[in-house]
Amino acid sequence: MFSKILIAHDGSEGAKKALSLAIDLAKRYQAELHSISVEEHLPHYAATVGEVLEARSEADDYFKKITKDAEVLATQQGVMLHSHVVPGHEVETVVTFAKEKGFDLLVIGFMGHSKIFGRIWGSTSQNLTRLSPCTVLVVK
Repeated sequence: MFSKILIAHDGSEGAKKALSLAIDLAKRYQAELHSISVEEHLPHYAATVGEVLEARSEADDYFKKITKDAEVLATQQGVMLHSHVVPGHEVETVVTFAKEKGFDLLVIGFMGHSKIFGRIWGSTSQNLTRLSPCTVLVVK
């Protein structure tokens, strides 16, 4: 049914639940599995260059950790996970990546780090569902 699955992974609890389900689906359908983590832009008005470098280092460390943890989890389940960290706006970047790479399923967590409309429906998951070029599975 699905041959190429993309999991949007920001390290949140919702993304971790989505990752587990994406791994299960990839295993079940013998699908290619990829994860995408979107690194949003650095501070626009940093006081010093050191502040920018520190923010960059923290972001790099964070994405290395969540990528490694995801790859270990997938490997334990017998699935190869191809991880991508891409800079940009989270919704636009995921939608563009899914379209350009030809994914047929996007798996996302219900609520990640952005909780603007958290109690109703996360704005990121709502926009990804609306704009995605492929089927979207929202995991709660």
